[in-house]
Order: sequence, then structure tokens, then C-alpha cells
Amino acid sequence: MAAHSENSTKRIWNVFIILSVLTIIEVVLGIYKPDSLYKTKFLYMNLLNWIFIILTIWKAYYIMWAFMHLEGEKASLRWTIVGTLAFLIAYLVFILLVEGDYVHNVFRDQQYLWIF
Repeated sequence: MAAHSENSTKRIWNVFIILSVLTIIEVVLGIYKPDSLYKTKFLYMNLLNWIFIILTIWKAYYIMWAFMHLEGEKASLRWTIVGTLAFLIAYLVFILLVEGDYVHNVFRDQQYLWIF
């Protein structure tokens, strides 16, 4: 029983450290915004935003892996859950980027100024 408790405690600390490091990386990049990442475009968006999206998806996957106990499940169940989540996140990001770009272009190119 004691070995199981030690493994659980070690696992909790590992999850905590990994998620903390990813969050600290996101916060530091968000505060400093390095010009090499912020001003470099890739697929109509700067690299810094891509890094944020990738780190967020990575954290979401790891949270599912650790807290939903997916590491002990069959591969088909894991991929059903993770694949659905990945598809929905990719779809949400696509819709947000397309619609956001459209709204930006409308406000930039119109003849009347909007005051917010």
C-alpha cells in the first residue's frame, strides 16, 4: 500500500511540475513578446500565437492524459477522446481566425469610422 501511495505522490508532483513549466513558458512569452516570434508571420499569424496555441493544446492533452487516467485505457478509446478534442480545438481556432480576419478587414477598409 505504501508503494502505491509513493507512486501517486510522485505522479502528482510530476504532473504539477510539467503543467507549471508549460504555464511559466506561456506567461514569460506573453510578457516579453520576443520580436523574433512576434513579428514573424506563418500562415497569416505570428509565430508567438502559434506557440500559444500549441502549448495550450499540449497542456489540454496532458491534463486529459493525467487526470482522466487515459494512459491506462485502450488506444482506441484514447484516440476517440483525444481525436475529438483535437478536431474541435482545430475547428474553433480555424473559425476564430477566419472570422477575426474578416471583421478586421471590414473595420480597416470601410469608409465610416467606428468608435468603441
